[in-house]
Amino acid sequence: MDFEQYSPLHIQQQDLTISFIKQHLQQFSDWQLEQFKAKKHINDIVSMRALYVDELLSRLWDLVGLNESFDLSLLAVGGYGRGELHPKSDIDLLILSDHGFSKESEEKIGQLITLLWDLKLDVGNSVRTINDCIEQGKADITIATSMIESRLIKGNEKTFEKLQNVIGESDFWPSAQFFTVKKEEQFGRHKNCRGDGYNLEPDIKNGCGGLRDIQTIAWVSKRHFDAHSLLELTSYGYITQGEYHEISDCQSQLWTIRFALHTVTNRPDNRLLFDFQSDVAKLLGYTGQRNEAVEQMMKMFYQTIRRVKELNEMLLQYFDEAILGNVATEFHDIDEHFRIRGNKIELTSSGHFQDNPESILQLFVHIADDKRIKGIYSSTLRELREARRCLTHWLQNIPECRTIFMEIIKHPRGMGIPFTLMYEYGVLAAYIPQWSRIVGQMQFDLFHAYTVDAHTHKLAKFIYNYPKTKSDHPLAHEIFRSLEKPELLFLAAIFHDIAKGQQGDHSTLGAVDALAFCGLHGLSRYESKVVAWLVEHHLTMSVTAQRRDISDPNVIIEFAKVVRDDKHLNLLYCLTVADICATNEDTWNSWKASLLRDLYYKTLTMLRRGLENPPDIRDRIRDRQLKALGILAGLGISEDKVKPLWKRFRLNYFFRYTSAQICWHTQHLLEHKDHNKPLVLISTKNARGGSEIFVYHKDMPILFSSVVTEIDNKKLSVHDAKILSSRDNYALSTFTVLEEDGEHIDDDKIQRLREAIIDTLLKPDVINSNLIRLERVKRPFKFEPKITFLPTRRKRTQIEVVAFDAPGILANIGTVFVDHGLMLDTAKISTIGERAEDLFIVSTADGDSLTKEQEESLKASLMYELSPST
Repeated sequence: MDFEQYSPLHIQQQDLTISFIKQHLQQFSDWQLEQFKAKKHINDIVSMRALYVDELLSRLWDLVGLNESFDLSLLAVGGYGRGELHPKSDIDLLILSDHGFSKESEEKIGQLITLLWDLKLDVGNSVRTINDCIEQGKADITIATSMIESRLIKGNEKTFEKLQNVIGESDFWPSAQFFTVKKEEQFGRHKNCRGDGYNLEPDIKNGCGGLRDIQTIAWVSKRHFDAHSLLELTSYGYITQGEYHEISDCQSQLWTIRFALHTVTNRPDNRLLFDFQSDVAKLLGYTGQRNEAVEQMMKMFYQTIRRVKELNEMLLQYFDEAILGNVATEFHDIDEHFRIRGNKIELTSSGHFQDNPESILQLFVHIADDKRIKGIYSSTLRELREARRCLTHWLQNIPECRTIFMEIIKHPRGMGIPFTLMYEYGVLAAYIPQWSRIVGQMQFDLFHAYTVDAHTHKLAKFIYNYPKTKSDHPLAHEIFRSLEKPELLFLAAIFHDIAKGQQGDHSTLGAVDALAFCGLHGLSRYESKVVAWLVEHHLTMSVTAQRRDISDPNVIIEFAKVVRDDKHLNLLYCLTVADICATNEDTWNSWKASLLRDLYYKTLTMLRRGLENPPDIRDRIRDRQLKALGILAGLGISEDKVKPLWKRFRLNYFFRYTSAQICWHTQHLLEHKDHNKPLVLISTKNARGGSEIFVYHKDMPILFSSVVTEIDNKKLSVHDAKILSSRDNYALSTFTVLEEDGEHIDDDKIQRLREAIIDTLLKPDVINSNLIRLERVKRPFKFEPKITFLPTRRKRTQIEVVAFDAPGILANIGTVFVDHGLMLDTAKISTIGERAEDLFIVSTADGDSLTKEQEESLKASLMYELSPST
């Protein structure tokens, strides 16, 4: 790299102007980008940028006359102090004096800072005396850390050395205190970044396994050992030469992505957001169809942070002993190869893992057996890492390993700490070939917040914790406790998404993998088929509950035919709940809980009754009417008042609503005198967990689009809608809605929403839609809609619409139905990340299902309305 031609030292004195230096900076940046694209080593690129800034600052220091202030020093601190600069990294400076600053010096410093701002450099500067540095450094570890990394750029060397001597003294952040605070700082940083680092929009710098974790090792090393590089740690015996090179390689990988991210965004970004992933991958040279380039880049990233996480944990354990003296003095032998050291397990026979690969699995059996064990001792972790890399075949190919693996899966505590450690330390990837493919596997949607392997691990942990989560998931809690073979559920959890990223339906492919795995591990044919069935149908219950009309007995019958018996139903329910909960932190809510619970009990009743004996709908209607009359009588409302009102309603009204809902409607309808005006009721007591909006008004085609527009304007989400008509052409409609955070409608919104709906229904020609800007995270995810017509036995047509969830989508769909003269009967609304996956049941104005020609015409209109290009 020919840096010499761009060196600021060669700029002529008369050219040290704002315009010339800006041009010079841009030329240097352009040259660096060319070097980056040419795959020059990133370490050279970032260090050369720091050198360029060093030389530029030296020239500017002299230009403003600060070279005449002989006691002042210009120091680089923070990342710049380490000699690292990315395109948009902060240039952190400390202007240092031993005794103080004269008025003349202060004026020159002001000129320098103004000059740097005029050059649009990202400068963070502080002006301090040595005493100021010590005082502020002792009070703030961030300031202390930045000074520990300081280096002299220009000025008085003795002033700099004096600062170094003072901060090097033992009473300035003693190494034990420094180490403790840095560990706490790292924990807090990880917590702010979702903890494990494997979310789909990761923080390259602050996330778990990110650049800060490498820096933490370096900071502690410098403070305690006075090591000026990680390489020096090899001489202390804390890391091997191989581990040093691994850390360096990981840092280079992360630096490469960060450099590209800064270049793409032209900002000091550290989060690899969806918006930028494609451009960053392209700049890094990744290629492929559709999402392949991003997928390759992100896999590399996740594998890198996993390596950093392992090394960071291992080294901090060593430091804990060396610095804090936390050396375990209590030992408990487990067998001739393992013992408990403090609260960690330790391998006592060096090389045992490599000589006996089955002992790798045995390690986790010991962890499951003894509740005292909370982790793996650092030296043992090093042995495990080395043995894992020396494997020449999959661990599952060793018969002894298969026996031990099933022992872990069946162990009461096996899916607790042991399973987590097997996942975190790459043992699952060394055991199951298919698992190795999903390590760091991206999921290109906003429904999932984590990589496939991280999501699967979280799912298995949700299942394992069912016995502890009675208040959160009472039904799953009870079911799980009654399971005869919970290991079947855990195996299904491990394999449910294991074929993601492969060509074809991942549920079908995963079922094939699961069947083969179970057979290899000695499960009976029946047990193997149960696991494979769960994998194949792991989405069926969720889809049925959220995107089908589960008040329709035919829907329940079809689902019951798939499930077949209560054992399959129990397992599928537990898997489904955990799968939804493990997708992201915001997915589960009371509405989804109630839908799944209702589907479970309705299916259980159907299975016990027998599929050949479906319920009599008229009996159900009569039962609901009698119960409602009883409740109304208790409120002082006689049957004579109720019957004339009910005669106006069709039978489907009594079938679609519960007795409690019928009473609620009836009581208010009898009190409603002016039937030319809408009646709008809003309740937050819906048993299904959502807020229920009941609308009674003269039937009109745009009722649905009008109401959902007002709901959308209030930033509420619709989850369900029933659009029924009375015999005298009044609409009896119900909308189940939730706030954006999954909670009931705020009390202060209820009255405003009621008035807005009444207003819009009285003025049907005016629909006020407040344009809501598309959420940032959804912008990169536009795709072509998919319209599917589903079979139904009634004189209705079911339409499944999968489209990009843009603001106003429901109102737009409702308008299309109006344009085609269709009557909307039911809407099941499900938003999954960036996708709206909705079911609509419609009929013609004559009450018939659509003809093929009408379906094609409707499909064309919906495609035009919902396509991202329109």
